Amino acid sequence: MKNTITQFSRIFVGTLFIISGLIKLNDPVGFSYKLAEYFSEPVFNIPFLVPFSLSLALFLVIVEVLLGIMLLIGYKSKFTIWSLLLMIVFFTFLTFYSAYYDVVKDCGCFGDALHLTPWQSFTKDVVLLFFILILFANKKLVKPLFNKGLQNLIAALGVVAAIFMAYHVLNHLPIIDFRPYKVGTNIQKGMEIPEGAPKSVVEMIFIYKVNGVNKEFTEKDLMNIPEGAEFVDRKDKIISEGYIPPIHDFTMTKDGSDYKDELLQEPKLMMVVAYDLTLADEDGMRKLQKLNQEATSKGYKVIGMTNSSVEEIEKAQKKYNLKFDFYSCDATALKTIERANPSIVILEKGTVKQKAHYNDIGSLKL
Repeated sequence: MKNTITQFSRIFVGTLFIISGLIKLNDPVGFSYKLAEYFSEPVFNIPFLVPFSLSLALFLVIVEVLLGIMLLIGYKSKFTIWSLLLMIVFFTFLTFYSAYYDVVKDCGCFGDALHLTPWQSFTKDVVLLFFILILFANKKLVKPLFNKGLQNLIAALGVVAAIFMAYHVLNHLPIIDFRPYKVGTNIQKGMEIPEGAPKSVVEMIFIYKVNGVNKEFTEKDLMNIPEGAEFVDRKDKIISEGYIPPIHDFTMTKDGSDYKDELLQEPKLMMVVAYDLTLADEDGMRKLQKLNQEATSKGYKVIGMTNSSVEEIEKAQKKYNLKFDFYSCDATALKTIERANPSIVILEKGTVKQKAHYNDIGSLKL
């Protein structure tokens, strides 16, 4: 019985680590954004780690896949199980912290393939911790499946395959696109809220300074605010979250007006997406004007999409001789549309037809 439970735990934990790791390895840039969120305020407030988010993301997901493989084949079982235990203890603390303090809405455990609430993520880690503790208590039952030479070969191949996959997706696009803007998606439909969908219940909280101390009052308490209290601020507290459409923060703003309703009706629209022009790849940016000329000659309307300031837009247009207009959108939305900076998205009346990394501009079918 003990051996059966141990082997089940081995298969369950190993398989889950491999699946979770491969999903994040498919989109390491997206996972790096999640790590950066943890490193920033108001979570752990360690901003010096933000520049290393991508490197850490790559390291963690490759280790996650490798540990899953090592556990399944029984390679260096003591080291593997100790590593799994330390990793899951760390992530259990992380998910508990985010859930308890409600600072990160999605842990990114399964990338964009499966979104878990903070408490669901914590529960998942507790379940994993339970099975890893079983493995820890029965390490002697986790035996190698193959001889030492073959074990070494499988582990080495696992590392090489993971590194190759990481290199490929960083220089092209995720192999499988789980995001709301994947090819075939209609942006207008993605923004729709179905009739009868649950609405968010929000409570307004008013902050007043009473005798030098900030105190919170609900709408029901407004009649009981002490005389002489000084209004400080107002915030909204979400009691229950309603339906949020997959696409909810997409705009195409220019000179204070949002042109998305007009632009998303274009039969041939090419969007150059660069969430931050100051961080955009220079070689990629130099390819854009030639692409603009080719696309325009074939009837496309070409626009840029960025979260950069007007000054940064003008600077980029001058530096790279770009002859198309830029529209503004939230940086998070642009990072969700595409990971490469810059990247190309082809739309037909709001429907995503093609997407390309700046390294793959030549693959676009115009």
